[in-house]
Amino acid sequence: MQDGQTILKKGRKFDQVLDAACALFLTEGFHRTNMDHIAARANVSKATVYSYFPDKKLLFLEAVRTEIARRAVDAEAGIPVDAPVRMVLEFSARILIGFYMSDFAKKLYRLSIAEAESFPELARMFHNSGSKMAQDRISGYFAEAANAGDMIIDDPDLAAAQFIELCKADIFERSMLGLTPEINEADIVRVSKGAVEMFLARYGPDSGRTHG
Repeated sequence: MQDGQTILKKGRKFDQVLDAACALFLTEGFHRTNMDHIAARANVSKATVYSYFPDKKLLFLEAVRTEIARRAVDAEAGIPVDAPVRMVLEFSARILIGFYMSDFAKKLYRLSIAEAESFPELARMFHNSGSKMAQDRISGYFAEAANAGDMIIDDPDLAAAQFIELCKADIFERSMLGLTPEINEADIVRVSKGAVEMFLARYGPDSGRTHG
């Protein structure tokens, strides 16, 4: 859990409840989902749900945080961090695009925007567990690559933010607004290749730049 939040009591059906809650919240929204719905979806009693989570908001935040963390672990496992920089960037770009274009991420992003004023904890959690976590880890990699002379980067945090935004170019806003069909492999290749080429032109060792 996040710092300062309640320590949860876990049991045999804890994950079962989390999975059901996450699916319902993202499909029906926070306000239309209640503990009865979650108990039915998880095939447990409402008492079981309350034994793990004293209120719906706590369950919502934990369900979403857990799913983001799971996806992050799966994504990182596919990045060959010891490979050449270009290969790492290519893998990272595809993973970032895959996440931001996923049904899960789009539903959560829309929900975070819709509930931003009445439920700021959700927006903060989505940012800290999603975009900020990705930016921090990419920034750490960029700092190491710069120290090794493989990239020329003076501000790894800014460079990481820029790389993430390059991976959203042309497709993210249209997809979020429902203005484009499902993103296909050709779209992913086009955007990821463009992101890597532009990024290396700015920060690569052959960019002609120097530190400072």
